[in-house]
Amino acid sequence: MPFLRNTWYAAAWSDEVSASSAFHRRLLGEDVLLVRDAEGAPHALRNLCPHRFAPLHLGKRFGDVIECAYHGLRFDLKGACVANPHGDGRIPRGAQVRSFPLVEHNLLLWIWMGDPAKADPSLLPALVGLDPGRFAINRGYMHAAVNFEFMTDNIMDLGHIEFLHKGLLGSEAVRRAEIDVRQDGNIVHSNRLTRTEILPPALDALYETGGQPVDRWLDVTWFPAGNMQLVVGVAPTGSPERIGREAPGVHLMTPETDDSTHYFWSSGRDFRREDAQLHAALDAGFKIAFEEQDKPMIIAQRDAIGGAEFWDMKPLILAGDAGAVRVRRVLRKMIDAEQAEVQA
Repeated sequence: MPFLRNTWYAAAWSDEVSASSAFHRRLLGEDVLLVRDAEGAPHALRNLCPHRFAPLHLGKRFGDVIECAYHGLRFDLKGACVANPHGDGRIPRGAQVRSFPLVEHNLLLWIWMGDPAKADPSLLPALVGLDPGRFAINRGYMHAAVNFEFMTDNIMDLGHIEFLHKGLLGSEAVRRAEIDVRQDGNIVHSNRLTRTEILPPALDALYETGGQPVDRWLDVTWFPAGNMQLVVGVAPTGSPERIGREAPGVHLMTPETDDSTHYFWSSGRDFRREDAQLHAALDAGFKIAFEEQDKPMIIAQRDAIGGAEFWDMKPLILAGDAGAVRVRRVLRKMIDAEQAEVQA
């Protein structure tokens, strides 16, 4: 299936791209160079010289100009060729590197790989928990050799946490959770609410619930094509719904290729912000959950179906699958509409 292109994708954490770096990453099947100019503003270019297709990240920087390491053509950070050391020095027609709209927002660099005229920053996903002035933020990046829709399924259906993350993130109360799935335009919400839950030890320590019963909400909002907000919160059982301690996080899945994904994640908290020991413990816990539990299972799924198309496998649908199924259908509809527009 083609990628949805007229939408925003997370390309990198802001601090992955420094003023002196030539950072590149394959996104939606294209190698993209991410650089900053002398003022610190970020730019995204196709990482390919149009002459002999040498990667530009191998070249030299001269201020806000990149010199191709192969034949010395120079390009500015908008992709225009500004110097040709060969022949009479005239700039050849077509000496242009494709540039992509890039926006720095919420600690991230966001890229638009479709029609540049449609790249509206107001369409960036409305995420919370990424304001370091308000939240202590655990965050990271993981590469996974699997299609991004499988990675998205994993967050949209959190029924797995009782089993795959047993003793770490889930308890048997998760299977009894009240599930509410709804859709606002092309945005999908998949919310879970457990009642009278005794949290696993790690979460009990985080939220300081003292082993007492709580109500826990795990509310996921999906923004096309693979950007998710996950807000986890707890309150003593019987309290007003969704009023208590919350940890808003993000799970952003950007396709690298058809079979690999860039996964940017975070978890913020506006309580116990200065607790360095807690922060380190959370980092370790997330690494276990994502790297040692989620990732191997999702790759095993891919290996088990051997490249078959998801729906062709006729998957069994369970009660908790509504959110993930809705997302797959909305995404397919959006891609079909985009492809029809391009063909027209």
